[in-house]
Amino acid sequence: MAGHNKWSKVKRLKAVTDSRRGKVFSRLSRDITLAAKSGGGDPGGNARLRTLVLKARDANMPAENVDRAIKKGTGELPGFTYEEITYEGYGPGGVAFVVQATTDNKTRAAKDVRAAFARHGGNLASTGAVAFQFLHAGQFLIAREKITEDRLMEIALEAGADDVIASEHGFEVRCALHAFDRVSHALEHAGLKPDSAELAYIPTTTVPVTDRQVAATLAKLHETLEENDDVQQVFSNEEIDPAIAGE
Repeated sequence: MAGHNKWSKVKRLKAVTDSRRGKVFSRLSRDITLAAKSGGGDPGGNARLRTLVLKARDANMPAENVDRAIKKGTGELPGFTYEEITYEGYGPGGVAFVVQATTDNKTRAAKDVRAAFARHGGNLASTGAVAFQFLHAGQFLIAREKITEDRLMEIALEAGADDVIASEHGFEVRCALHAFDRVSHALEHAGLKPDSAELAYIPTTTVPVTDRQVAATLAKLHETLEENDDVQQVFSNEEIDPAIAGE
């Protein structure tokens, strides 16, 4: 399922191999620079930056790399001028994709993302053609063993969250974009560290995938996009049949 895919992705990201560590550091550096540029260099007053600093710490990114990325964002150090771009597209089986990129070369990024879709039986779409199938919101994923559902609801809803969704994998807290900072602060104040915290595109409708070949091609498209240095996040709305997902 789409929700399960998200939890699986969190687990994969926690097991970063040495061969991919450089790419992870590069992406985190870009995100940290942009977060510091838009919201200031103090993690205490910038929830997005604070979340990214915690991600960097979990990935064992050196503190000096984090500090340098923040200073590039605040203008204390020179650096590349990055732009955030959101691409929309369709993969095989009519699965909708939202791809977030951070790049210093828009032409290169667009060419690479378009080629990835074309190579795997998909295509880029115009702005707005896909995004309506997703909810753009704050999303926190929290493992079940960390807290009870009642206590999490008390903390999250009081901080302005819209919903707490329980599943076999854990809890998902959703909030409006403007409430992300408050909810993040509340969870942190309660001593609760989410397994994932981000501004996400959450599918409001899903596309069932029951064909093994389509599922395999979708997996390859995800992998190709996620390996691109300019791509930061990939969101999609497939719902893989457990019978063909190896579960």
